[in-house]
Amino acid sequence: MVAERGLREGAWFRSAVFYEIPVRSFYDSNGDGIGDLSGVTAKLDYLSELGVGAIWLLPFFRSAWRDEGYDIVDHYEIDPSLGTIEDLDRLVAEAHARGIRVLGDLVTNHVSIDHRWFQEARKDRASPYRNWFLWSDSGKEFSRTRVIFRDLEPSNWAWDDAAGQYYFHRFYATQPDLNYDEPAVRAEMFRVARFWLGHGLDGFRCDAVPYLFKREGTRCQSLPEVHQFFRELRAILDAEFPGTVLVAEANQSVPETVQYFGDGREFPMVMHFPLMPNLYLALAEQDPRRLRHVLQATLPAPPGCGWAYFLRNHDEVTLEQVSDDEREMFLWIYGRHPKTVLNGGVRRRLAPMLDGEDGNVVLMTALILSLPGAPFLYYGDEIGMGDRLDLPDRDGVRTPMQWTGEANAGFSTLPPERLLRPPVEDAPYAPAARNVADQRTRPDSLFHRIQELIRVRSAHVEEFGSEGLLAEDVRVPGVFAFWREQAPARVLCLYNLSRAAVSGSIPLSPELRAAPVPIAGEVALERSESTLRYSLLGRRFAWVRFVRPVLGAPNAPSAVSGSESG
Repeated sequence: MVAERGLREGAWFRSAVFYEIPVRSFYDSNGDGIGDLSGVTAKLDYLSELGVGAIWLLPFFRSAWRDEGYDIVDHYEIDPSLGTIEDLDRLVAEAHARGIRVLGDLVTNHVSIDHRWFQEARKDRASPYRNWFLWSDSGKEFSRTRVIFRDLEPSNWAWDDAAGQYYFHRFYATQPDLNYDEPAVRAEMFRVARFWLGHGLDGFRCDAVPYLFKREGTRCQSLPEVHQFFRELRAILDAEFPGTVLVAEANQSVPETVQYFGDGREFPMVMHFPLMPNLYLALAEQDPRRLRHVLQATLPAPPGCGWAYFLRNHDEVTLEQVSDDEREMFLWIYGRHPKTVLNGGVRRRLAPMLDGEDGNVVLMTALILSLPGAPFLYYGDEIGMGDRLDLPDRDGVRTPMQWTGEANAGFSTLPPERLLRPPVEDAPYAPAARNVADQRTRPDSLFHRIQELIRVRSAHVEEFGSEGLLAEDVRVPGVFAFWREQAPARVLCLYNLSRAAVSGSIPLSPELRAAPVPIAGEVALERSESTLRYSLLGRRFAWVRFVRPVLGAPNAPSAVSGSESG
């Protein structure tokens, strides 16, 4: 996997650290118990201090709020509970003033049953909106299409009394799918994208992209027509809004997921669902071999593109891209707590999944920060927030951001019982134990450790922002090692996934004559002319930088030709 020489113009996303924000859970600026857009604006200095380069806002459109805003009622309005168009404009302007880009969430697959389009469609079979949705007299079509929310929905078809027919829904029954064979639907979604980009958004994370088109006899996912639609959307962005980006949520197999880059003509960024569950399995097994396998199959991304890495987000940990045996093992390790498993996945926060050990959180975060592409952090993971399994569905991982140790977590002026969702109560993760105000005062806190990782990554953006990765076969149990290389330096990334201390050696090419400099992590190093010896404690990592000689300088050694083995 060969590294590119220099970042391509416009590929800003590979040097950015993204931060996901469920707006209703972040900060309540007006005392109604619900987070809002002005609340995000009020906390931009915090995000800048953390080192965030871009934020991804969960849907802020007018919604029925049965699914955290993904059930849209009006695509062209801000939901009144979150603010106004003017509030969004101010948020974007203030973020840009701090060098922070803003992504929206483009929900293309479905709408709310309360949306005007669906209400008009269900009234009359002659309605111009009737063909905007998929109808059936039997509810038996598309039988090969799996039910995603299998714990909550018995079928992908739901009966509608007013329409006198079944309608198709890939997610909740309250979210009918749009019919993308209807040209007016495609044109309308292009108009929606243009509208919000016109308000200064820097792009979109695109929700549920594989499912837009349906064909009998198929699984109704990742069809060629899906790729064509997003290539057309990408062309609009490139022509009319240069510098903006699309991020694909495509939870598919490795071959299908890679296709969403479209050889550089479709999505500039694709969320790396195949890697995500394997990160946890590798940690549990104390063995990085599965990580090497997945990365070998998915790197490098096409030129000008990059993977989006994540450990957690607003949904359950999905296990669709692992084998049955791997799923069983994952659930045994991470899903044994009562009420943990949902839709075959695990609805837990990062810190509880990693036994509340800050060192494990740092290790895993450092890993996704160092891979070719861009990391996506979930709000509150930088302070080790916990979850509430007593809340329904995925609400347990969407609790109020813990700004202070007060009972309401400093999220709102209201008491906790009047908030949209109550804060975490488990003692190790409650606001009194885990909050921003406290961690900002402690140099050894999880917040400062994550902040330092982001700072180092940003300071060495040439190396970490490049496209390539060179794996190093260290043959030491538990150790995952690879090189990030870009002139004028190379960075060796070492991760000890085992709980035991380890030592090993790595051969060095003649080019690397400079002393190795650890830039992050904890490691003991000893080098000779051609070898680097290292020692890592259990569950520790290190980033080690080697400065290359300047070619053509007096007495500079010759560069090694061809690919480097390290």
